[in-house]
Amino acid sequence: MKRLLSSIGICAALLFLVTNCASTKNKAVNTPIALGKAGIAEDEEIYIPHLKSERKNFFPDTNAETRWVDSIYNKMTFDEKVGQLFMVAAYSNKDTVHTNAIEKLVRNYKIGGLIFFQGGPMRQVKLTNKYQAMSKVPLFIGIDAEWGLSMRLDSTFRYPFNMTLGAIKDLKLIEKVGTSMAKESKRMGVHFNFAPVLDINTNPKNPIIGYRSFGENKVSVTEHAIALMNGAQGQGIFSTGKHFPGHGDTATDSHSTLPVVNASLDHLEKVELYPYKRMFDEGLVSVMVAHLNVPSLEPREGYPTSISHHVVTDVLKGELGFDGLIFTDALNMKGASNFKKPGDIDLEAFLAGNDILLFAEDVPLAVEKLCVAYQDSLITEDRIAESVKKILRYKFKAGLNKYKPVDSNNLTADLNSFDNDALKYELYENAVTVAKNEENILPIKDLSQKIAYVKLGDDSNSAFVTTLKKYTEVTEVADANVDSLALKLKDFDIVIIGYHKSDKTWWKAPELTYGELLIIDKLASEKKVILDCFAKPYAISNCLTFDKMKAVVVSYQNNEVAQEVSAELLFGAIEAKGKLPVSINGTFKVGDGESTEKLNRLGFAAPENVGMSSEKLKQIEVYAKKAIDNMMAPGMQILVARKGKVIYQKSFGNQTYGGNDKVKNSDLYDVASLTKMVATLPNVMQVYDKKKVNLETTLGEMLPQFKGSNKQQITFKELLSHYGRMQAWIPFYKATLDSAGMPMDKYYKKVYTQGFTKRVSDSLFLRDDYHDTIMKKIINSPLIDKKEYRYSDFTFIILKQYLEKVTGKHLDELAYDNFYKSLGMNYTGYNPLKRFDKAVIVPTEIDTYFRHTTVQGYVHDMEAAMEDGVGGHAGIFSNAMDIAKIMQLYLQKGNYGGQQYFSEATFTDFNTCWYCTEGNRRGLGFDKPQLGKEGPTCGCVSMSSFGHTGFTGTMAWADPTTDIVYVFLSNRTYPDSNLPNKLSKENIREDIQKVIQEAIIQK
Repeated sequence: MKRLLSSIGICAALLFLVTNCASTKNKAVNTPIALGKAGIAEDEEIYIPHLKSERKNFFPDTNAETRWVDSIYNKMTFDEKVGQLFMVAAYSNKDTVHTNAIEKLVRNYKIGGLIFFQGGPMRQVKLTNKYQAMSKVPLFIGIDAEWGLSMRLDSTFRYPFNMTLGAIKDLKLIEKVGTSMAKESKRMGVHFNFAPVLDINTNPKNPIIGYRSFGENKVSVTEHAIALMNGAQGQGIFSTGKHFPGHGDTATDSHSTLPVVNASLDHLEKVELYPYKRMFDEGLVSVMVAHLNVPSLEPREGYPTSISHHVVTDVLKGELGFDGLIFTDALNMKGASNFKKPGDIDLEAFLAGNDILLFAEDVPLAVEKLCVAYQDSLITEDRIAESVKKILRYKFKAGLNKYKPVDSNNLTADLNSFDNDALKYELYENAVTVAKNEENILPIKDLSQKIAYVKLGDDSNSAFVTTLKKYTEVTEVADANVDSLALKLKDFDIVIIGYHKSDKTWWKAPELTYGELLIIDKLASEKKVILDCFAKPYAISNCLTFDKMKAVVVSYQNNEVAQEVSAELLFGAIEAKGKLPVSINGTFKVGDGESTEKLNRLGFAAPENVGMSSEKLKQIEVYAKKAIDNMMAPGMQILVARKGKVIYQKSFGNQTYGGNDKVKNSDLYDVASLTKMVATLPNVMQVYDKKKVNLETTLGEMLPQFKGSNKQQITFKELLSHYGRMQAWIPFYKATLDSAGMPMDKYYKKVYTQGFTKRVSDSLFLRDDYHDTIMKKIINSPLIDKKEYRYSDFTFIILKQYLEKVTGKHLDELAYDNFYKSLGMNYTGYNPLKRFDKAVIVPTEIDTYFRHTTVQGYVHDMEAAMEDGVGGHAGIFSNAMDIAKIMQLYLQKGNYGGQQYFSEATFTDFNTCWYCTEGNRRGLGFDKPQLGKEGPTCGCVSMSSFGHTGFTGTMAWADPTTDIVYVFLSNRTYPDSNLPNKLSKENIREDIQKVIQEAIIQK
């Protein structure tokens, strides 16, 4: 198997070094290895192992180890020694018959270890402690957990598959996975994880490897495997490379038959064995030998590699120099059990050179066979000692010389760390791959385009669709008939096709059906199509129309995080970083993957991704529950974002007390005075940015109707700082009611009538000219005597009038055209009943004093209602996600989604507290933290922070210092706004803000 070194100049000088290195423990012999992009490369390079001092040595040999091994071995009977060779399958989800059988093997046959399969963590720990207590020599505990404990156990965290990890170029992330998985294994009392998979998956039709392989590029597979191993073994967990000599190029499953690998010796050496040579040099503890028929290695026809002396002893131990632990693959698999019966197969495996016989079907019979072989001198004492002492040596390295039972306290919590959720987001952000991006359609920048979503596949797509709709309006379209589906999509600019297949049945081979292929072909021929595959890349390999598509995205797995992250990528909240770990039908090659532009739109992550504590944020629920239980508000939406990532978004309670209409994240609230900051203020900032007004411009200059009034000299800066001595408000509606408090016919009609078109409620229309009366009352209203801060709704009623005069457009049009449309604030606007069903709009109040009806979908503020629902100070309906977008725009000083809405200088002017020294905390339109004890915030945010609160029980606040956005929406006014404001009195919004600040992890 060894090759002669090529006769290049350096070879003679290296020959002596390499020859001497070959005998070093766990070292590969120097064999020239072909380094290629996929499979075999034409150019070969010489692989020379590092010197021992340069290797990572996680488990060094010690004199104490040798003494312990010798002392244990010398006291063992022959049967006890043989028992160490067996690692038996155990389950924590089976009955007492199974448990008793395992106990018998531990007590009577002194088996060396257990490999746990299905069950639960608490049950497994109890059984582990039970079995360990009755074992004379502590047991090895192993588990086949390639993507974490959840591969076998319920109630545990599920890591991405190896193929998903193979798309990630940052190997530090892969090492983090290995570290995290190892910590969980260690917490369970496990010593071996039978991972990483080292198979080079060069056969797309491979029925059993697929997802389990890091990919088809031998170098990439190796680097990922080394990183995973380093993470695991750095935590004291032994890694097991598998399936030697290579299960990647097989078309059958060794669980059910003996797969044939027809590769030449040359190919095996260049490709399949490459990872093993590298891994041995890096300190891999153990190897699992597969049940394969490899004629180039084992000439006997149909002879499994797992029981081949040539493969195990001559090649693995001899040629490759590996002297770590060698496991058989499970001996109950048909690839082995079809060849020889239980007992016989165990004997053959040991004679071949394996150390540990995994999943023996009949231990008593196997022990008997081994004993007879020993008596017949087929097995020597030295051979027994070789494996048993090796096993004992690694038991010492695992700390089993000082065995302690596994502590079951807080087990479930320890196995499901919040850090895992953060890691999962990070992994998918680095894995999702853009294989094609014609005309740079990704990220989708123009949110005014009509976008449709079509689902293919039979698994859930809810997280993907929900997240897409958080960016802009996306219409779900479905039809089984391809022609009628195309007809429904004719008016759409972009069609996103999501292919969703379950990753729970990972062993199945998902593939686009004929009908799905027809749909893709038809739509891609007529529309701008983005195909997003939530399955392994091979799942779309039968698609032959990639050339017609604008973009192809591979998201690898169909889970919530993958769907969220993929939606983020489509809209530019993250950039594409992944590279294909395998080829797709010749169209896309291994290593393909385009980078995309990152736009500064809000994304999504776990709190720990942005340095916040999930555990601390759970306290938000305490305050939400307190508010609901004490009837401060029937329900609410709460959102927290940091560093451009939404890390908390939850809804609580119901739309009304006693109802069953649970509040959803997409429901709409009357945000009351947040309207000032969400609708009027950004448009004022644009006018200011264009130099149409400055800080010293007077109200008389802005609106000629104020000339000659007592307000004509109020400056722009004073107006927006609520420092112009204006009154707080006037109850304009009362002048339109009769003595009984009912709307007068002089002012209202019950139906839409010419001259009476301003809709106040379902059956109440105000006369059109009443706006003039409102403005006259404001103009003629007296000023307060003292120049001091006085919050006034007049400011934004006046600013609405000014904006409409200077732009020639109504405020609702301005807000939509200038901001909401391009920001993707599709749930935000005035008069929501024109676009949304009443059921998704939260009722604000049961009005008994003006409209005498339930106010739902109509603005609660009376003056805004009299302005046809469009007020400068009130009237906007929205949800927390949409409000967060404009708050993030402010936090980013006017920039969002790659668009600059106004200059940074303008934002700075508006976020300045111009009169703080005079006791007025206000910025220009923005509220600011209190200067004394009382105010709108928790008192724990920075003075650079800004926001606003609303009468209906709303709050939106952003803090540039901590990079946090906080949104709280409720209908605390329901059912009666005249009741005491307990939400404010009890500081619910402020206490939640304090929790958010305290959730920042201090480093």
